[in-house]
Amino acid sequence: MQMLFQQDVGKQQPEQVRATFWKAAGEVEPEVRGFAEDLFRVANANQEQIDELIVANSRHWRLERMSAVDRNLLRMAVGEMLGFKSTPFPIVINEALEIGRRYSAPESINFLNGVLDAVARSLLPK
Repeated sequence: MQMLFQQDVGKQQPEQVRATFWKAAGEVEPEVRGFAEDLFRVANANQEQIDELIVANSRHWRLERMSAVDRNLLRMAVGEMLGFKSTPFPIVINEALEIGRRYSAPESINFLNGVLDAVARSLLPK
């Protein structure tokens, strides 16, 4: 989420984000770094579809009106839903809400939960 935030707010290219983020992050376990890189890659590769899903399921909220933290937390979670099919949606949502509790405003948690739940339902087979 932090790399997506850096890219969004800083208007940086993915390569720039990777270079500066990992330099500042210090020592990170290889598995954690690999998973973060995979999420960042999937979110970037599917950003148009991810943003469409967020907008379609956010009840009249435009992306640019959402806080940058919420917008990028949603992008990360929806990217994980799309790119990591083996991870159950409730786990993705729960992890995103935990990150939201740490970085987002308290009143955003219900919004994030509602949007992610709606996106998850929209992705389930009919």
